[in-house]
Amino acid sequence: MRSYMARQLPILCQDKRFRYLAVGGINTFFGYCFSLICYQVFHACLHIVIIGAICNVVSISFSFVLYKLFVFRTKGHWLQEYARCYVVYGVSAVLGILAAWVMVDYLDVAFWLAQAIIIAVTVCFSYVGHSRFSFRT
Repeated sequence: MRSYMARQLPILCQDKRFRYLAVGGINTFFGYCFSLICYQVFHACLHIVIIGAICNVVSISFSFVLYKLFVFRTKGHWLQEYARCYVVYGVSAVLGILAAWVMVDYLDVAFWLAQAIIIAVTVCFSYVGHSRFSFRT
């Protein structure tokens, strides 16, 4: 007999909100780990704002592909949706980079903790922006 969760998984996968949370978890893990690695490798030779900008471009591109293919499942319009994705992420990226700079350089917060706080704040904003703007159908 199949377990309750095994029976519920196909049903949950049909729910866009569940897919968003699952893919968002993957995106968040990737972006967080990528930023920690980049900071460790480059903090001695690059300013934190430059590191943040590089990490955001890579992470946003990674997220866009997963959201498009697995969450919102839109057809075509790759460049248009990619540009709209940057509009949604643009505000949070700029604020996140500035917040990381202030927290790390001026408030002496550990980089890993600053990134975790910033990620927690942007999750809800991103879902609303993507569902109503980036991948609207």
